[in-house]
Amino acid sequence: MRGKEIDGVHPFLKQRPVPSVDLGDEEPLYHLSLKRRPDRRRLSLRWLGGSVVTAVFSVILVGGALQAAIGLKPEGIIRPALAAIDPGRLVGGTVGRKSDRIRVEPDGEELKRVIQVSTVTRVDDREHIKVRPFVHVRRALAAPVSDDIIARVPKFNALALFAEGNSPEPSDSAAAETIYGAEVDGEVTIKSEPFPVNAKRYDETAALKTAEVERIIRENAPFLAEGAVEVASLPYVDPGRFDVSSADPLSLNNLAVAIVPENVSLIEKNDEAPVDEAIEEKIVQVATGDALTKLLEAEGATEVEAAEIQSTMIANFAFDFRAGQKLRLGLAEDDAGRVRPVRVSLYSNGQHLATVALSDGGTYVAAAEPNFSDGDFETANVADTRSRSSLPSVYSALWRSALSLDMKPELAEKLVRIFSFDTDLQSRTSRRDEFEAVYTGDPDAEELIYASLTVNGATQRFYRYRNEEDGSVGYYDPDGKSADKFLLRKPVPNGVFRSPFGMRKHPILGRYKLHSGVDWAAPRGSPIIAAGDGIIERASWFSTYGRRVEIKHANGYVSTYNHMSGIAKGIKVGMRVHQGQIIGYIGSTGLSTGPHCHFEVLVNGRFVDPMKIRVPRGHTLTGAELARFNKERKRIDALLARDNSSRVATLTD
Repeated sequence: MRGKEIDGVHPFLKQRPVPSVDLGDEEPLYHLSLKRRPDRRRLSLRWLGGSVVTAVFSVILVGGALQAAIGLKPEGIIRPALAAIDPGRLVGGTVGRKSDRIRVEPDGEELKRVIQVSTVTRVDDREHIKVRPFVHVRRALAAPVSDDIIARVPKFNALALFAEGNSPEPSDSAAAETIYGAEVDGEVTIKSEPFPVNAKRYDETAALKTAEVERIIRENAPFLAEGAVEVASLPYVDPGRFDVSSADPLSLNNLAVAIVPENVSLIEKNDEAPVDEAIEEKIVQVATGDALTKLLEAEGATEVEAAEIQSTMIANFAFDFRAGQKLRLGLAEDDAGRVRPVRVSLYSNGQHLATVALSDGGTYVAAAEPNFSDGDFETANVADTRSRSSLPSVYSALWRSALSLDMKPELAEKLVRIFSFDTDLQSRTSRRDEFEAVYTGDPDAEELIYASLTVNGATQRFYRYRNEEDGSVGYYDPDGKSADKFLLRKPVPNGVFRSPFGMRKHPILGRYKLHSGVDWAAPRGSPIIAAGDGIIERASWFSTYGRRVEIKHANGYVSTYNHMSGIAKGIKVGMRVHQGQIIGYIGSTGLSTGPHCHFEVLVNGRFVDPMKIRVPRGHTLTGAELARFNKERKRIDALLARDNSSRVATLTD
């Protein structure tokens, strides 16, 4: 039988009263005696003050050390903080992605020597020969420079550069000097006069007297006696003294002779393949969702090349492409200057999976694993960057090198202008690139005599030559061709090469057709300049090309510029334009996927590759001019050879 609850309390439970305790409001019991140790539960003002002072001094010391180490600039504190919270740098939102790594170590030779050279200056019918100081410099373009020199490099302005490229140089006294073929001490003046060949001026009956003949013989007789040999005065030599029987090889066996080789070095065989210094190595971390073709296209490969690399890997190697693997890329420039992968290797946890390389025939084939150390993967975890290299551009490197060698800005500007027609000044340098120059050492009138530039293994050399007919001064290559080009290969000064000439799959139409030109991408509104002097034949909208400008040049050359956002003011049919003049602006009109300039060159009505054709020079020396130039060129080459052979030390400053 269940009991009934009364007032919420079960009848079988006994209630016990809870005694109440009055704690009161008295203070805690402390031991107030000063003779004993204080109670630890009490607050110690001395301890609190010491802790606060210690904390303050610790913050000051640690903060001072951090400021001395990294400073308090925004790039030292704010940028790393922003990079840490950038979601684009995270894989799965938790782990930071390892970055690409390029191992670039610039070659470090730097030369600056003052050499004494005999020069000749022609004034009227006299030649003044004197010794003048010349400066011979050579420097690696990738060599580091101070921040002060970097700040002095002017901003790249291709419009001004090409506008001044064809301006004639003044002919002054310095420019009229040429290198003399022989070494002369002091100063010498030579006057040339016709040799008197008229026979009437000679007295054929004139003859030497006997006394004069006798005097000449007496003066020269002691010299004529030198070297005379009296055979009869030689002593008799017994031929028996020269017994050669001891030279018999068999007789040496009886002698206890031990031949001990000295100064012999033993070198073990090295199976490592030579490293191509023109190839830059790069490591790419494969992230979640990455596709092999997309990674290759991001490193400069075209869509066709990326597909060929992937198909070659699949056909020759068994692997599973997934996140966490590493791609080792070998990057190099082709003939057009475009950077593309020439070797692709795939690794997983340090194990080699596949390697594909570009063959001499232009196709990608399976290849052996390149030499690579495990430590290279360990050091690949650096700040993420999409740039191919941290090295400066050719333009910036030329300016930096010239200023670091104490060359005047006017001379550096001339150096840049000489190479502007054949070199992409905005391309990146490599550690093998270097420049060499010879210029006069007169501080008031420095004149560039010789200039050489090596970029990606290709060397260009130009020599100064003064035309004796009109007195103009120019720079010519070893074949006598002017440094000024008839046509420019790059009509967009700040453009980036995107698509080459040849068959390709059209990005919009989706079918294969001839890409009749090359594409230079740049921000919308960037200027487009004329590749050469000529006459405007079209300046209007033209079918799928959008806004188009056609220029007719000499010798059957025609250049076209397409997809413009606008045509420059004043450009109209029949107008004559000069090289470097602005004719339009970058756009995406017509059948286009983005802002760029589709640049075409036609020769006698046929499309040609603007990056590979042999572009005519502005002026070519012939006949007597070429002979005089070759004579001057050989003197400069002999001067360089003599200085390089006699150099025993390198002066860096």
